[in-house]
Amino acid sequence: MIHRFDKLAMALPDPAGPDANAAAAVQELMGGKFGEMSTLMNYTFQSFNFRGREKMRPYFDLISNIAAEEYSHIELVSATINLLLSGTTKRSDRNTSKNSKASPLEEAKAARNSYHFLASGQTALPIDSMGNPWTGANVFSSGNLKLDLLHNFFLECGARANKIRVYEMVSDPCARAMVGFLLVRGGVHIVAYARALEKLTGADVGKLLPIPDVCNKKFPEAAIHEKKGIHRIMYRWSPTDYPQLDQVWNGPHPEDGGELIVKDEIPEGAPWPEFEEEPQLSSPGGIDPDMLKHYAKILS
Repeated sequence: MIHRFDKLAMALPDPAGPDANAAAAVQELMGGKFGEMSTLMNYTFQSFNFRGREKMRPYFDLISNIAAEEYSHIELVSATINLLLSGTTKRSDRNTSKNSKASPLEEAKAARNSYHFLASGQTALPIDSMGNPWTGANVFSSGNLKLDLLHNFFLECGARANKIRVYEMVSDPCARAMVGFLLVRGGVHIVAYARALEKLTGADVGKLLPIPDVCNKKFPEAAIHEKKGIHRIMYRWSPTDYPQLDQVWNGPHPEDGGELIVKDEIPEGAPWPEFEEEPQLSSPGGIDPDMLKHYAKILS
């Protein structure tokens, strides 16, 4: 069960302006092979399928807890895509327009991802940057703990590489703020899976970090969060469950040596931004007032 709050993990700044192609690039962080849909569903199914929970409780707690945080990440990526798409086509309502030949979606022809305009109301979708739908084939749940943890470490490193590339592709402050935050929180998950493998096998996986070989502190939007120490915090996303996280998440951070901390307090979060209506896409749509008057007159 999920206890859901109507907040985002962080406050998103306003975009510099509508940018459909930046939104298309950010979609890779949602529905790409290494996107947030993949991390969410990989860890969710691994937690559902975990055998020997009580025997290996700290590892079950870790995977389950990280899965819960990933839900907040798909929310954050969705909000960013929606903000970037807001206003990318000319707002007009066909019900009130006198020009029946108007083409308010003309600008959408130049957008890299036409699904944003044809299949949604200029909103996020579970697709990658090329419009390919996310697929359950991206879920790996082998039933072998070492193999799953190794896969998760690889998955998070691949996700980090994609985040860095999206950051370098887009200059919008909203997109970069989101990516900076996810670099930090995704970095927590990388370290967590590395530490789990170290505890389970004795292998010094931390020596591989960071992958790619770029420190988060090189990105201003990530550095502000690392300065607060959230790269060393594992939040426990439950009021009473997953109590053995600290049996895995402990010791020094492999990059800066700071102590790893488990916090029971869920972060405060920030309000969702308000997404304006896009009447040219009938989004959200509603009742035509003239039609309502027409039928009201007939019925009366």
